[in-house]
Formats: sequence, structure tokens, C-alpha cells
Amino acid sequence: MSSKILGKKIKQARTDAGFTQAQLADLIRGLSASDISRAERGEKELERDQLIAIAKATGVTQKSLLEAAGTKKTTTAKKTTTTTKKTGTTTKKTTTTKKTTTPSSGTSMKVTAAERKLVERYREADAKTKKVVNEILKGGKSAEALLSGLVGEAVDALFKG
Repeated sequence: MSSKILGKKIKQARTDAGFTQAQLADLIRGLSASDISRAERGEKELERDQLIAIAKATGVTQKSLLEAAGTKKTTTAKKTTTTTKKTGTTTKKTTTTKKTTTPSSGTSMKVTAAERKLVERYREADAKTKKVVNEILKGGKSAEALLSGLVGEAVDALFKG
């Protein structure tokens, strides 16, 4: 794909995430606001690690940016199956090899608007809130027990302050 298409994807990701060029540049090592601007106009090619960092910062899939840049790295795996078939006194052995190509950047998934909002809220949360959310989702403790603990701490903080 052309660098102009990649530039449009970067700009869309940045604006959807609510970042200015300067704010995004602050999150990516080795990039200035000017570099982001030039990349969005298709005038600057970014390194693979910079594209991955932009994807992480803006919440888009790494795959979408890497494919647009034409730098999608793939790994090839071989799957070998051996089948032995015995008929009478003869044994026949058949080996089949299947190649599978998968992107090294991991998998991507489509999310609904509600799921995207949850991810955005999670990213904005402090470490303690993230820990509580993970406990709830893992099913380690009941949601009620975790929430009552948080509420108790909040009440205690009010009376101590």
C-alpha cells in the first residue's frame, strides 16, 4: 500500500484516540510532532517498532498499520501428519506437510463500540482499579466483595481527610 494510505490510517487512529500530533509524538520514542505530521502526509516512512508503538498508543490493531506500511512480518510453520495404513501384508506410509503463515504481530479482533469504550476506560484507570477489574473478570473474588472493599476505602479516606 502507499505511504499516503498509511498516513491516513495514522491520522485517523490519532484523532480517534484524541491525541494531537505533539501528544502522540511524546508517547513514541524517536518521533517529533513534525515526524508525525510528515508521516500522516505520506512524506516520511516510519520504522516497524514506531508503527507498533503508534498502534498501542492509539488503540488500533498493529496489523492494520503494518499491512498498510507493507512491513507485515510473517512466520511460517510446518505441520506434518504421518498416516500408516496396513492392508494385508503391505504397510503404506503417507506423509503430508502443510505450511501455515501467520502474522507475527499477533491476532486482531473486531470490537463493538461498547467494547472499545471499556478498553478506553480501562486504559484511563489507575493501577488499583485495573487490579480490581482483573480480579472481577478472572472470577477470583465476587464483584460485590471487591466493590465493597473499594467503597469502604473511599469512605475511610473521606473521614480521615
